[in-house]
Amino acid sequence: MGALDTIQEVRKKSITVGFLADECRDRFDLRPINAGIGREKLITDKNLHRPQLALTGYTKLFTYHRIQVLGNTEFFYLQGLSHDRRISVFRNLISFDVPCLITTSGNQLDDELVEIATARDIGVFAIPHETTKAVYFLSDFLDDQFSAYAPIHGAFVDVYGVGVLFIGRSGIGKSEVALDLIERGHRLVADDVVLVTRKGEGILIGAGTALAPHFMEVRGLGLLDVRQMFGIRAIRFQKRVEIVVELEDWDPSADYTRTGLDDPMAALLEVEIPYVRLPIFPGKNITVIAEVIALNYLLKHYGYNAAKVFADKLNTAISRRSSSHDRSSDRSTPYFEHDFE
Repeated sequence: MGALDTIQEVRKKSITVGFLADECRDRFDLRPINAGIGREKLITDKNLHRPQLALTGYTKLFTYHRIQVLGNTEFFYLQGLSHDRRISVFRNLISFDVPCLITTSGNQLDDELVEIATARDIGVFAIPHETTKAVYFLSDFLDDQFSAYAPIHGAFVDVYGVGVLFIGRSGIGKSEVALDLIERGHRLVADDVVLVTRKGEGILIGAGTALAPHFMEVRGLGLLDVRQMFGIRAIRFQKRVEIVVELEDWDPSADYTRTGLDDPMAALLEVEIPYVRLPIFPGKNITVIAEVIALNYLLKHYGYNAAKVFADKLNTAISRRSSSHDRSSDRSTPYFEHDFE
């Protein structure tokens, strides 16, 4: 698929406990119990672990490299042990190089246990949510951090609520098309470098870079700050990628889609997504065509496919003609009713 063939996916290998703590503090009310401890420890797995068997002494299959979540089961198991046994069990747990400990449901470990963890440079955190919700929040955040993503050279615009990603050779006019769409009331997500991340099964989310969010480079003008120039209505920070439009120079010998019955798809980060090859030449209104692409996608999404409707009408007409020589219905209006305008 042209420009998509050379895209290489990237994955984070790790994040720090400090990054997790800072990003989840306000989002999920994740609070440090021994603040500043173990912030440089690395998290290398997006999955969480509840160390129920490890607390009982069975550590053969203990996935200690994951974040350890202590829910009600683990917390009250520890509380039910004698003082010496509780200390012994906890020391055995953190004798492994765990990234950090998180208690849920507002539970907090005894100060003595926190001091033991601190001595091992292991951060202890508490989250007020019940375990199921806490695991959901934290798992979603970690999945986002470790998901495959790819930097793509293009322009990404929200057109009528549809995420349209424009790709093509350098200088073909991607930014100009995006700028024209913004002027017509649509919203810029990113220009030049679009970071596309695979979220879940079959979902791609696009965003800009942290260095230059919502800046555009237009040849002959230079850099433009879309947010300052057009206001907050003209931008958004993320959007699902729903269509890829590849702009290419008009080639009279190329075979372009004429009917729309084939519904070509492209593979982006192993996700199949609708793909449109759009030839351009001087005088062609790409902006209006881009709007029509988005509207046609919405129609198909809600069950109406113009190409298939036309094909059905054509087949019906051919069938009717084969059984009758009546040509009275060739016009779209069979009777003009004295309307001569």
